[in-house]
Amino acid sequence: MRKSKSGLFHFAAAALPAAILSLGSAALAESAAPSCDAGARQQGGLLYCTGIAGTIVKMDGKPVAKLNPAGQATIGLERDAPSSVSITLEDANGQSTTETIEIATRKDDYREITGLDCDKVDARTQEQKDHAGRSWVKKVAAFKRFNEGAGFTQGTIRPAEGVMSSPFGPTRKYIGVSAVTGEPCDSVSVHRGYDIATPVGTPLLAPADGVVILGDPDLYYEGGSIFLDHGQGLVSVFMHLSEVDVEAGDVVKAGDVIGKTGNTGRTTGPHLHWSVKWRNTASDERDGDFYIDPALILALDEGN
Repeated sequence: MRKSKSGLFHFAAAALPAAILSLGSAALAESAAPSCDAGARQQGGLLYCTGIAGTIVKMDGKPVAKLNPAGQATIGLERDAPSSVSITLEDANGQSTTETIEIATRKDDYREITGLDCDKVDARTQEQKDHAGRSWVKKVAAFKRFNEGAGFTQGTIRPAEGVMSSPFGPTRKYIGVSAVTGEPCDSVSVHRGYDIATPVGTPLLAPADGVVILGDPDLYYEGGSIFLDHGQGLVSVFMHLSEVDVEAGDVVKAGDVIGKTGNTGRTTGPHLHWSVKWRNTASDERDGDFYIDPALILALDEGN
């Protein structure tokens, strides 16, 4: 355990078996052979790859990453990834290496939330739908922007003080009535973030170096939000903020204060929602990108 420059400690959100975790940066530095057998080898986790810059990485035959100029890349693992994956690294000289990596399974809860105001789940009135539509356009544009960076290989700082109030992964069923229209609602979704219970106004810290690709005080669902690109296709998404102190294009360092937590957008109480989106750096199509578990990234840093 060690402190960030802001005084907060680095620590894991949950204890995980050592067999599924290995620190990416140390493994990358010591490994001469091209490989992706480092990182959080669990469903919802993140593999760290090393090799010759420009090498294309394929998982089960599909291109999923391209090694950056430093010879590094990451591969996200979906929440329901198979129990093993075949990884092939092909460099520009035609040399290839194939390895099979075992992936640990996860068990996520199922939760029902009743008595909810449906307007906090779906856009129902025309005004709400228009707001949601404008927000969607901003988010899609932001996720198309890529910046070079080390991802999380240089460590990760917990972005705010507070206890975990909801993990990544559970399926939630919402049941309630709209306060605006009086109509009932019944919807199911997967929670793809890591929630930290925080009082409004708690400082939000950058968990790793990055470039801001979106800073907006009023997205429909997310409220005050910051999208921070760490490089290697990885973006931290912070939601429900009371203050957004950065804007697109700002370069920040790990531990910098970039905003304050809040209770904005569609939320039932003050907290920080932190998501991490993995994007395929070997493809220009964004349909295959997905969210991974921030707790697994924090746990990797705890192992350093």
